[in-house]
Amino acid sequence: MTDATPDAPRQDFIRQIVRSDLAEGRHAAIRTRFPPEPNGYLHIGHAKAICLSFGIAREFGGLCNLRLDDTNPAKELPEYVRAIQEDVRWLGFEWAELRHASDYFEVFYLAAEKLVRAGHAYVDDLSAEEVRAYRGTLTEPGRNSPYRDRSPEENLDLLRRMRAGEFEDGSRTLRAKIDMASGNINLRDPALYRIKKVPHQNTGDAWPIYPMYDYAHALSDAIEGITHSLCTLEFEDHRPLYDWVVERVDLASSPELLEPLRAAGLPVQAGRPRQIEFSRLALNYSITSKRKLMALVQEGLVDGWDDPRMPTLQGLRRRGFPPGAIRLFAERVGISKQNSVTDFSLLEQAAREVLDAEAPRRLAVVDPLKLVIANLSDDHAEMLTFANHPKNEAFGTREVPFSNALWIERDDFMREPVKGFHRLVPGGEVRLRGVGIVRCEEVVTDGDAVVELRCTLDADTRPGMPGADRKIKGTIHWVSARHAVEAEVRLYDRLFSVPDPDADGDYHQHLNPEAKRVVRGYVEPSAAGLEAEAHVQFERLGFFIADRRDHSPRRPVFNRIVTLRDTWAKKQ
Repeated sequence: MTDATPDAPRQDFIRQIVRSDLAEGRHAAIRTRFPPEPNGYLHIGHAKAICLSFGIAREFGGLCNLRLDDTNPAKELPEYVRAIQEDVRWLGFEWAELRHASDYFEVFYLAAEKLVRAGHAYVDDLSAEEVRAYRGTLTEPGRNSPYRDRSPEENLDLLRRMRAGEFEDGSRTLRAKIDMASGNINLRDPALYRIKKVPHQNTGDAWPIYPMYDYAHALSDAIEGITHSLCTLEFEDHRPLYDWVVERVDLASSPELLEPLRAAGLPVQAGRPRQIEFSRLALNYSITSKRKLMALVQEGLVDGWDDPRMPTLQGLRRRGFPPGAIRLFAERVGISKQNSVTDFSLLEQAAREVLDAEAPRRLAVVDPLKLVIANLSDDHAEMLTFANHPKNEAFGTREVPFSNALWIERDDFMREPVKGFHRLVPGGEVRLRGVGIVRCEEVVTDGDAVVELRCTLDADTRPGMPGADRKIKGTIHWVSARHAVEAEVRLYDRLFSVPDPDADGDYHQHLNPEAKRVVRGYVEPSAAGLEAEAHVQFERLGFFIADRRDHSPRRPVFNRIVTLRDTWAKKQ
């Protein structure tokens, strides 16, 4: 199961709103958008928003735009823009239109002039520190700026001079004139524009002023005719400002504001969006703050934004989580108004379910111990037929080389066995997967270290022979030492060792030292030949992926995605 059943309608509160709006004829078609800021890489929390916005559009026959809210050029990079587009497509979605907030800069500015002329906005000379002092607190109202009562004519002149680049960075702002005594601090004359003489990746040096996020976001949604503007709960208190901007600018009554877009050939579907908030994704054993993730990268605590330990979509992809598992996870987390923390095991289980159906099986050994079958000749070699998937014959079969010298997992042998250990012990027997039953006759050591096991194969227990069904408790896997290909195997696990790594304010202390272990192992030849980003189950070891950047048939590199079972349940 990789996604929800198409004919099973989902019943979250947002979809109920959309169904009601369509049934009552409020919209001819649904239009949503996913509006990331290109100031970092997307993470697992964004995946929930992507699946929701694109999923709603897909389910109701509508359209979803990808819009890059690029209003803060000092923190934005083309690298992030490219990665965002790649991540959305990797998750299985395609946008109706690719838009940028910067596409609308001229419209934003003309709308600002309209607000100034109508007395709804003014140019303020207070410094950032003074603005904070005047704003008040949650229990005390703010105070009006001494510049609040400038005339529309003076404000318009100052705004145009701001636009012309006449003033220094931070010396003036354009603020909405709303209510400094409002119980919602977002309505205490919020800034609409600030002076920032920074080149923009799309507009170059054309603009010495840039719109604030809430102002640009609201108007962008209105310009694109977004019907349902889906946001996380932290924007709930911003909704009154969002609505204030859309209502005061009123694009429908001022078509001249949209003329720059028409002149540039950009389609316009101006409308009145409805903002709806839902709970963001909080995942334990993880952090999703862009600032903190960037710190991990900059401090060298991880190997970049796509480090497989990172909760970024680039990291999850490189780790090997299939996009179907991310979508399944987002579906199971669900949509609600209640903030909660999701257990990391839910993401891991989604990966196991998807990969169990999709990943072919191969043989590999990650902690090798040599096993020699003494009653086979040293030149013994044959090909054994193995199913590529035990539950799906459509995967076909493959030929696996077998010889008298094998690699097995070191922990499949125990010199002094404990109760319940059913694998190989001195004098004991175990079934070699697809081969037959062997008995351990001799243990070769070097000091205290076991370096080789010498065994005999009961030929009567080989597949097709009369004793093939002889009952024995243990079965282990192997690879032929003569034919195996050495591989780098990266054993990944959760980045943090505690459920809430930032509870005490210092997540650095809780980095999991076992989150990455690199070992030299051996894989059967057909595994080495897999293409980069091919998924595979190494039998009894877990699900793995051929690393998208470092893997090659001559130098195989595999990343562990998840173990076959939840190993963290025992620790909690």
